[in-house]
Amino acid sequence: MNAAPTDGPARFSVLTPPPADGSTWARRGRLELPHGVVETPQFMPVGTNASVKALSPQDVRDAGASIILANTYHLYLRPGHERIERLGGLHRFMDWDRPILTDSGGFQVVSLSHLGVINDEGVTFRSHLDGSLHRFTPEHAMRVQEALGPDIAVAFDQPVNPSSARPVVAEATERTHRWAERSLRAHTRPDQALFGVIQGGLEPDLRAQSTRFIAGLPFDGINIGGLAGDETPEQRADALRVVVPLLEGDPRPRYLMGLGSPADLLDAVHLGVDLFDSVLPARVARNGQLWIPGGRLNLKNSAMQDDPRPVQEDCPCIACQHFSRAYLAHLFRARELLVYRLATCHNLTFTLDFMDRIRRAVEAGSFPEAMPQLRLRAGRVSGDEAAGMPA
Repeated sequence: MNAAPTDGPARFSVLTPPPADGSTWARRGRLELPHGVVETPQFMPVGTNASVKALSPQDVRDAGASIILANTYHLYLRPGHERIERLGGLHRFMDWDRPILTDSGGFQVVSLSHLGVINDEGVTFRSHLDGSLHRFTPEHAMRVQEALGPDIAVAFDQPVNPSSARPVVAEATERTHRWAERSLRAHTRPDQALFGVIQGGLEPDLRAQSTRFIAGLPFDGINIGGLAGDETPEQRADALRVVVPLLEGDPRPRYLMGLGSPADLLDAVHLGVDLFDSVLPARVARNGQLWIPGGRLNLKNSAMQDDPRPVQEDCPCIACQHFSRAYLAHLFRARELLVYRLATCHNLTFTLDFMDRIRRAVEAGSFPEAMPQLRLRAGRVSGDEAAGMPA
């Protein structure tokens, strides 16, 4: 089943494998890419428009990020992949000297399918910016990502809502497989890794079928798609319990797309996942939610207005080192733009520090014993808490 490339622009090593007793599937790894090394398990902040909202590249580096995600769909529409290529590629364009992964654009264009058509050839959709008509195919998705120039590109796929009816999931999964093969044929840039995407919804047999198919192709990494949506944590765990055992012995990194809350990250690492991305830490920050050990602070809470303490005593972020909870609460109420920077710096620092704590526990061989304490640190912060929040 395994068809991993023997060499290429992405070199992944498992430094600490899961223990033989089966107490956890967590593993400690290292992903070497053209623009740097990514220690795993790792979280990728999302820079949708070649920018992590409200932050400078130095802010993102200071938060501890070693890799970020940029969005193919948004950059294709504005300012355009060809313009970014003429200006020297995405790294130079956004002044980010560390690795970048671009998603395929599949999630965005498929979500706009009510404005167009999905068929085996590709997806026709209307821009959310001006209503203009566009066409994405696997070949076009590869051209766009090669022009952008990230370290890792992603094969074009058709994600569906996890709760979709089985015939819908089955059709999308088969189409994803055909598009995966076309993406591989179309991808020609030798200095850029290409990851394939497993689909299959919440159907165990479709998940297994998709895992075997994608793992049988010569991708540089394996994405687990179609989760981190409307499914419950239990349903997500069930899907991972299908996928991960089938990848045992596969030398490639495993990337669960769209997962971002500390509690969910902890559970997914326990089930054998290496990489994650999400807008969640930044999104909840802009809505006044600050993550701290054991839970969260709400800047909307009136008690915050008179609290002279930092958000978190031992946090090295700029917000905690220089400002009080009261000041941040004031900025939030005054709608001062500075609060979005400070709050986002804190949440990303908290998230990336949490991943570092996980890595150290896995490396020390104490991850199963450390999980209760890590879970306490994560608190009850979950993706569900962000439901209904504006972007």
